[in-house]
Amino acid sequence: MRVGLERAGRRRSAVRRSDGPWVPWLVAAVAAAVYSTFAVTQWRRLEVPSWDLGIFTQLAKAYSRLEAPVVTIKGAGFNLLGDHFHPLLVVLGPIYRLFPSGLTLLIVQALLLALSAVPLTAVARELLGPRRGAALGVAYAFSWGLQGAVAVQFHEIALAVPLLALSLAAFLRARWWACALWAAPLVLVKEDLGLTVAVLGLVIWWRSISAGRAAWPRRALQAVRGDRQAQVGAGLAAWGVVWFVLAIGVVLPALNPRGTYDYYDRVATEGRTGVLDLLLGALAPAEKWVTVLLLVLAAGVVGVRSPLVWLWVPTLAWRFVGEVEHYWGWEWHYSAVLMPVAAAALLDAVAGPPAARRTGRAPVTGPAGSGQLRAPAGRGGWASAAVALALATTVGMTVTTPVARLADPVTYQPSPRLDGARAAVDAVTPGSTVESDIYLMAYLVPRAQVYWVGNHGNPAPDYLVLDTQGRTWPDVTVTDAAALAESRHPGTTYVLVVDADGYQVAERAG
Repeated sequence: MRVGLERAGRRRSAVRRSDGPWVPWLVAAVAAAVYSTFAVTQWRRLEVPSWDLGIFTQLAKAYSRLEAPVVTIKGAGFNLLGDHFHPLLVVLGPIYRLFPSGLTLLIVQALLLALSAVPLTAVARELLGPRRGAALGVAYAFSWGLQGAVAVQFHEIALAVPLLALSLAAFLRARWWACALWAAPLVLVKEDLGLTVAVLGLVIWWRSISAGRAAWPRRALQAVRGDRQAQVGAGLAAWGVVWFVLAIGVVLPALNPRGTYDYYDRVATEGRTGVLDLLLGALAPAEKWVTVLLLVLAAGVVGVRSPLVWLWVPTLAWRFVGEVEHYWGWEWHYSAVLMPVAAAALLDAVAGPPAARRTGRAPVTGPAGSGQLRAPAGRGGWASAAVALALATTVGMTVTTPVARLADPVTYQPSPRLDGARAAVDAVTPGSTVESDIYLMAYLVPRAQVYWVGNHGNPAPDYLVLDTQGRTWPDVTVTDAAALAESRHPGTTYVLVVDADGYQVAERAG
């Protein structure tokens, strides 16, 4: 009878997987449309949350020319691989060569984040059924962490999110090699993700030995020697640790002009002494707890039962132990890599470990030798409650994110200063050098070699472009681009050639 039930379960599982295979792609398509629309409106409205889009556009431009990623926005001769370890961004080169614009990177990010919903929605439908699985897919695709990433424009984590989603979907299906292979490239996206990969490896390893906890530690040693799952987990953990150490200790200092890792001071703990003082400092202020609470809600609360939530720890640790305030909250892109983990943890908690569940609709046997039948994992009302809570969190947070502005018709109108911005960009001769504040930086990169006006030691540029209505670094307002250029580069003469809608362009005359 048990064999018959298992066969029926496999047949029904196959039917369910074939029922509406387009649904995950539909969820992703809607997310891609929303996020791409937001990106285009943001670009046309000249909104600049940070200078990072200019930096990554300059990186993509260098890769498109098969050059080292020297980003002069960071400083003359600055190799961006000495800032963060993200060699996988080389994939942007061919795309940028076809479409040389900062907007290209925004669209690429929108598509990548949306694409990550496909594997998670598909596995959610397998484990929870078509309706609840689709609901969780929507909750994930529009989760606050992904919306926050879209709102602050392009960052390297755009590549990490789909890789992590594919890896975790394989984890939920107990496809350990696929899980490891999708996770392995994460170490090439950003240096701290090596620790995330290591934790995932440890979770895989722990799952392989958890059934034999009574025989610990002998069972652990035997598992590593003979259990393939344990071997994959241990190997992935080692891979993550090795690359983290290499990136932080070798590659980044070697390529950084200052010969060090620039972000040590971001986790500096000035005035704190001892481990206890460090931990207590990481627990305040309350803004950090809001971020954690939102993650727990995104995981439907029950997700905290899954060991996958340990994947949150490396990212939250480097964010919380330092004094950089914008690391603590939910608004920026720092939580994007945590959202696939939240969705997968929810699924893992309600469905149970692969060895203890079936994904079909057929009933499965209870405890060995009991002769009883129990409902498949993930079929109870509490699973529905978890999905509903995750979806409600997404809906509730959406009204607080910039993406919600898509409901306002004003969002689709270009900036009233667009003509002035175009005049400023057009005034810069292609192939020239230009110093700029952050506001038109990404728009200028395809046209010229751009330097940031906030850096010292830049060569005297051919042009200086300034938004006099914005804040120039340091925190002062400058109203004369020519005078600023001459004060920054003594012995030069600049004349104002554009002064429109608050944008000024000063051209070097001598």
